[in-house]
Amino acid sequence: MTATPSVHYRPSQARGLTEIDWLHSRHSFSFGEYYDPAHMGFGPLRVINEDIVAPGAGFPMHGHAHMEIITYVLSGALQHRDSLGNGDVIRPGDVQAMSAGSGIHHSEFNPSDSEGVHLLQIWILPQSRGGDARYQQTSFNPEGFHNHWQTLVTADGADGTLDIRQDAVMKAVRLDAGAAVSFDALAGRKYWLQAARGHATLAGAGVDVVLRAGDGIGLENTAGSITLHAGEDAEVLLFDLPL
Repeated sequence: MTATPSVHYRPSQARGLTEIDWLHSRHSFSFGEYYDPAHMGFGPLRVINEDIVAPGAGFPMHGHAHMEIITYVLSGALQHRDSLGNGDVIRPGDVQAMSAGSGIHHSEFNPSDSEGVHLLQIWILPQSRGGDARYQQTSFNPEGFHNHWQTLVTADGADGTLDIRQDAVMKAVRLDAGAAVSFDALAGRKYWLQAARGHATLAGAGVDVVLRAGDGIGLENTAGSITLHAGEDAEVLLFDLPL
């Protein structure tokens, strides 16, 4: 029996909110004090937090375990330090992937005294718990994002991508107004698209929805070509996930 296609639309304003003096954070899925049993993740995609961190502020040293953690900076810069001895600055075009393994501690800090940092913090459940903690960061050529998908994260680290311990792929695109990009959805996979900036129409394979900044959409048991057409300059992330 063929499974029925399903669409899980998550509008920006329906997300959870954490607001303190130095942090504005919107949560696509349950996180921290925000709990909604209807939004606990999408397959192994457990967290998408859109964070804006004030100048000179940040997250103090804290621990993680059994999670693949990806940081994607939209504007500004983020200083990372961890218990493995890494101390890198992440800027737009950079992607950081940290496998927490059996345990790692890290801090994230906005080093600017005048500019906020705007980022997406993404958590993906690994295929198995434990293992050694690992840290990776790389810079991608801006042209690689321009009007076509740039693959950033994979399970095997092919072609200069960052590798995580899950059968998942993360891509991103920066579309000019009027430009379009497509991907082929397979019935045996799940897909989540997260609009980071601008707005674009997602159409094909029975899907027709406008994604605006902060909106997300999950596609399950959907097969066919799907096109993303930008109504204005837009930046969108795509997660290709196991069922």
